[in-house]
Amino acid sequence: MTDNDYSFGTRNEPPVGQDNRADYRLTARARAILELESGLPEETGAEERGLVCGIRDISASGLCLTADEPLSLGALLPASVFLGNHAQPFGLMVEVVWCRPNESSFLVGARIIESDETAYVEWVEAVASAMAQD
Repeated sequence: MTDNDYSFGTRNEPPVGQDNRADYRLTARARAILELESGLPEETGAEERGLVCGIRDISASGLCLTADEPLSLGALLPASVFLGNHAQPFGLMVEVVWCRPNESSFLVGARIIESDETAYVEWVEAVASAMAQD
C-alpha cells in the first residue's frame, strides 16, 4: 500500500467513557488480517482461517477495526497489519477488548500486546513517525 493518509481523531468519536486509550489516535487507510484459526504444524495441508479487517484508527497501543463478523472478548490473535508505505506488514499480537455492531459489520477494539516475538517496537516507531508527519 502506498496510501499515507493520517490525521488525528476520527469523524465519529465514540461517546465519552467508551474509549479508554491514553494515546492519540490516527485515522489511516490500512488493513489487518487476523489469524482466527491455524492448523497444527505437524498436519500438512492444515487449514488456516484469516479475517481481513479494515482499520478505522490506530495508536501505539491499539487498533479500531471493522470486521465482517463478531470477535470474542479477550481473544488473543496474531495479526498482520498493512500500513501506509511500509513494504512489509507488521506482525503483531492483539487482544480483543470490545466488539459492537456497526451497520452491516462490527467495530472491534484491539489492544496491541507487547512481545519480543512480534514487530511491536517497529510498530510504535511507525506510529510515532506518522504522528510527526501530521
